[in-house]
Amino acid sequence: MENKKKIILTGDRPTGKLHVGHYAGSLKRRVELQDSGEFNQIFIMIADAQALTDNADNPAKIRESIMEVALDYLSIGIDPAKSTIFIQSHVSELTELSFYYMNLVTVSRLQRNPTVKAEIQMRNFETSIPVGFFTYPISQAADITAFHATTVPVGEDQAPMIEQTREIVHKFNSVYGETLTEPQILLPDNEACLRLPGTDGKAKMSKSLGNCIYLSDTEEDVRKKIMSMFTDPDHIRVQDPGKLEGNTVFTYLDAFSKEGHFAEYLPEYANLDELKEHYKRGGLGDVKVKKFLNSVMQEELSPIRARRAEYEKNIEGVYEILREGSRAAKEMAAETLREVKHAMRIDYFEDAAFLAEQKGRF
Repeated sequence: MENKKKIILTGDRPTGKLHVGHYAGSLKRRVELQDSGEFNQIFIMIADAQALTDNADNPAKIRESIMEVALDYLSIGIDPAKSTIFIQSHVSELTELSFYYMNLVTVSRLQRNPTVKAEIQMRNFETSIPVGFFTYPISQAADITAFHATTVPVGEDQAPMIEQTREIVHKFNSVYGETLTEPQILLPDNEACLRLPGTDGKAKMSKSLGNCIYLSDTEEDVRKKIMSMFTDPDHIRVQDPGKLEGNTVFTYLDAFSKEGHFAEYLPEYANLDELKEHYKRGGLGDVKVKKFLNSVMQEELSPIRARRAEYEKNIEGVYEILREGSRAAKEMAAETLREVKHAMRIDYFEDAAFLAEQKGRF
């Protein structure tokens, strides 16, 4: 189905506070897209129902994270006047759409989804996979298509999920007629942002590993985490040549530093390339590089902290933003569900032809 409107759907699972990996990978880009004026509508989902697929025995964790994630969104600059922030579980139409889409996907196709395979392994679900978790690519397709999203900004690890959504759209439209909108993936434009490592150098930043810099961290917390960050284990003395590959500090500088930062915080270097060259040939200590990264990160996170502090003074206002956003999202999803049921010819009581057909049969 051709959709003339440009619509974004994106979101996060509320399983804890959001960190700079989320920020570099998608959150910062969302604000840029929101403020670009290119999109007619932007829907940002707090995916609590999806989070329950692997946290069903710990609903308190999800409940406690709803407001944290909402505050993180607002503090980075998501504007409720431009973007609709909503809670997934309060748009019941998404569940019904998921149920219909399940008939369009085979078990073997879900098993081949690389993201699902990786997530199952990460959570040790190999011997006992919750059905809800196994089918979350279908749920994600429902989330995306419910809003006729044309664009889905995600990290590269989510590309197989968007591909699965596109397959579902193709299948539905070929069986029932042109109804659903086919989404396009939008990856981060800075390669370093595709997968920001944890402060310990591990590939993934995660709360359970304790290797995150949170958007809500204090200035001192951020400084401590940066100063203890993983670098090059063989760079023992200042005069030793240093390696950039796998060096977390330089990965973060790739993601966050700009030329203007050098003039302000490290004027002896014109840009990041000069800093890297010096580090590689030796004579540049890790502490100096970390102090520079700290200045860069504090500049980035300081306005976020300030905005969060203001929103924290008005939690009732944040609650109303979520309630109103969920109401607006439900309205749009309900319209899509009507279109889907009409295409599937199961809207019996809204379709006058149904009664006429039955009268003709009996």
